[in-house]
Parts: sequence; C-alpha cells; structure tokens
Amino acid sequence: MQVDFYQLSRDPVDRVLPAIAARVLGLGERLLVVAQDEAQLDRISAGLWAGPPESYLAHGRVGQGQDSVQPVLLAQDCVAANGARHIALADGHWRDEALDFERAFYFFDAVSIDAARESWRALSRRDGVTPRFWRQEQGKWVQGP
Repeated sequence: MQVDFYQLSRDPVDRVLPAIAARVLGLGERLLVVAQDEAQLDRISAGLWAGPPESYLAHGRVGQGQDSVQPVLLAQDCVAANGARHIALADGHWRDEALDFERAFYFFDAVSIDAARESWRALSRRDGVTPRFWRQEQGKWVQGP
C-alpha cells in the first residue's frame, strides 16, 4: 500500500486536492476525502466545483443521498460508502484506517508537520507500506527523498 505525504507550503488543500481527485478519477477509481471539520469539507467541495465546467469533479457529502455512486465522497470518517480504494486525509490527521485502502494521500501543513513526521516514521517501519514524500517547489510537486 502506498501512502503519499503532501506537504502544503504554498496552496491550501482545497486548491490542491482537485488535481489529485482528477488523476484518481482518470484511472477509473473512486476517492474518499476525509476531514473532521465541516467547514474544511465545505471548502474542499467548493474547490471541486471551482474549475471550468469541463473539469467539474462530481462529488457528494456522506448522508446527502446516493453515497454509493459518488466518484468523490467527502466524509468525516474512513468509511468508503462509495467503494473507494483511494483515500485523501485532508486535515493533517493520520488515521490508521487509511491502511485498509490501496492508496492514501496524506495532506499536512506547518501546523501538522510534527504529526506528519511521526506518522512517516511509524509507516516507514510497517511491512507492506511504501511512504512517499511530495513538496511544492516553484508551483510544481516534486518527490522528496
């Protein structure tokens, strides 16, 4: 299982996540996006709407109907009612339930960097887990060491 750590230094998660979601959907997969804060989920939802009409990313919130058919489902917990095998942890908080997915995207910022470092150390010692680190440099994502 692959865990991609994304260090948010320039753009907030609601501006970064749509590109990740588009790639996941482009692979024919579904995505579960998890954040505890309702306001953050609102911002992420707005970000998924923000592009031009042809780039709109169909999505829904848990409990608002038709959870099982949503390509991108926004939730406060790691239950993939849409059958997603990819999960995005958008609030800087690692959840071990993410290990039940095929791939996890873990977004963190300066506030949650210490928790991310601790998660990296723990995950890098686990069998079957491949952590990768990404950072923003001059508007691009580059893989770190």
